[in-house]
Amino acid sequence: MKNLSDQQKGSLMAFVAVMFITPDSLFIRLSSMETWGLVFYRGIIPFFLVFFGMLLIYKLNFFKILLSSGYHGIIYVGTFSITNITFVVSIQNTNVANTLVMIATAPMLSAILGAIFLREPPDKKTWISIIITFLAIIYIFFDSLKLGNFYGDILGFVTAIGLAVGAVTIRSAKTKNLVPAAVVGKLLVATFALFFIDSFALLNNDLIIVPLMCILCVAIPFVLVTIAPRFIPAAEVNLFFLLETIIGPIWVWLIIKEHPSIETLQGGMLIIITIAIHSFLKLRNT
Repeated sequence: MKNLSDQQKGSLMAFVAVMFITPDSLFIRLSSMETWGLVFYRGIIPFFLVFFGMLLIYKLNFFKILLSSGYHGIIYVGTFSITNITFVVSIQNTNVANTLVMIATAPMLSAILGAIFLREPPDKKTWISIIITFLAIIYIFFDSLKLGNFYGDILGFVTAIGLAVGAVTIRSAKTKNLVPAAVVGKLLVATFALFFIDSFALLNNDLIIVPLMCILCVAIPFVLVTIAPRFIPAAEVNLFFLLETIIGPIWVWLIIKEHPSIETLQGGMLIIITIAIHSFLKLRNT
């Protein structure tokens, strides 16, 4: 990693994070737990894993780093907690493709917020990529409206807003380490879920599915996603999340036969091609 440029480091982290995240929707669908039980475990397991990992690395400096994050840390704790909750509730109240399509608006939102608050307008290549992918998202979304699952769709869009605000917050505090703030966010998620949870029991396949999901799809990606915007603009980090818009529904389609529409497949292919070209051109110029 030492020989890589900031662009290459940030892009690699974002790509690896999203690859780990892509089966997340499938694991949520495969789990038989009720919503708040799932939210609790997705908060508490990553919290302990990353918290103890950071204590081993930073020891008591963990708390010093947390306090030094200031208002950036507070904002990130809030947005991180909200997106972790709204994502699960959205997935369980609408089609997987619907939720992921809504989340795919995050790059556009990040670019707009970055231009307003960070005076960091995206370059022409990024704007073109955002416009193309957003048009693809609109194309997919028109078809998804037929489902009428507005509650899940709205929460999917709230998740996108949270991701955008979080990425811009990290970018504006790139000299600070916000991973401890994300750890606190996970604890808040678990604590909030305690008020609504019906059962803590992990039964049958959930004994494997839930811990595996919390480690591979939650703990590892959230560390990488928290660090990546320190190296590349927030809009570029969120562009990688567009990969999940197509790959996530494909996992669900292959395993549990929840078929994405033709519009989702067509729009998804356009998104993947756009991201591939954008990333290639960015990396070639570094």
